Amino acid sequence: MNKILNWLKGFLPWFKLPSISITITDILEIIILAFLVYKLLLWIKNTRAWTLLKGILTIVFCVCIIYLLQMDTLIYIVNKGLSIAIITAVVVFQPELRKVLEQLGEKKFISSLLPLDNVRSVQQLFSDKTVNELVKATVEMAKVKTGALIVIEQKETLEEYERTGIKLDALLTSQLLINIFEHNTPLHDGAIVVRGDRVTAATCYLPLSDNMKLSKALGTRHRAGVGISEVTDSLTVIVSEETGYISVAYRGELQRNISGEELKERLIVLQNKSIISRKFKIWKGWTKNEE
Repeated sequence: MNKILNWLKGFLPWFKLPSISITITDILEIIILAFLVYKLLLWIKNTRAWTLLKGILTIVFCVCIIYLLQMDTLIYIVNKGLSIAIITAVVVFQPELRKVLEQLGEKKFISSLLPLDNVRSVQQLFSDKTVNELVKATVEMAKVKTGALIVIEQKETLEEYERTGIKLDALLTSQLLINIFEHNTPLHDGAIVVRGDRVTAATCYLPLSDNMKLSKALGTRHRAGVGISEVTDSLTVIVSEETGYISVAYRGELQRNISGEELKERLIVLQNKSIISRKFKIWKGWTKNEE
C-alpha cells in the first residue's frame, strides 16, 4: 500500500494525502464492515423492515427539519421520546431480529455466503404447474362450497405466521389442497401458507382486518385474508363456505366473486417470471450475471 501511495506522489506532484498507515487489519476490518452492511441491507429488503424503514426515514427527515428550524418545543419532545423510540423499534422488529439469530445458528449459513455452483434457472415465485394446480383446486372447492384460505408469499416472509400453524413442507397439488380443506379433517381450520411450489404450513392464524369499509356480510375467513394482505405483500385466495365465491385479497383490497380464469391471470402476473444465468468461481469471482 505504501508503494502505491509513493508511486501516486511521484506521478502526480499535486497529489497529497495525510500521512496514514494502512495495515492488513484495517483492510480486513473494512471488508467485514462492508459485508455486514450488505447483509443488513439484504435483510431489510427481504423482510417487512423495508416498509418500516421508509417510515422511519420519513420521521428522521422531519426531525432534521425541526432541528434546522430550531423549533425548541418539538426538539424537547424529540429528545424526551428518543429512548422510547429505540425500545419501540426493538419490539417492532422482534420477529425479524429473531429470524436473523436463528439463521446464524443454521449449519448452512457459511455455504449460503459462498455459492460455488453454476446456476441457470427461471426466477419466479412458483411454476406454471403450481398455478394450474392451485386454480384447479380452488374451482373444485368453490363448486362444492368448501371454505379455503390460501396465502401466497412474495418478497416479505410469512414465517411469523407459519409458526402459529402446523408445518407441512409438501409439494402443492390440487388433491393436497382439497384434502386439507375438506370438512372435519384435522388441518381444514385456518390458513395455509404457500412458498414457491410448496405448502409450508397449515392451520395458521392470521391477523384480522379492522377495515370498517368491508361488508358486514363477510366472515372471519375474509377478514383474515384482507388482514394478512394489509401487513404483508402476500396475495390471499379465499373460497367462501356460504356462497362458494372465489375472492382475492391483495394490498388490503378485496376482489370478490372472480372466475377461475381471472384467478389464473392474477397468479400469472404474480409469478414475475425472469430468466437468471449466473456462474461463480471462488478463484475468479463472479464471471457472469445476466438477467
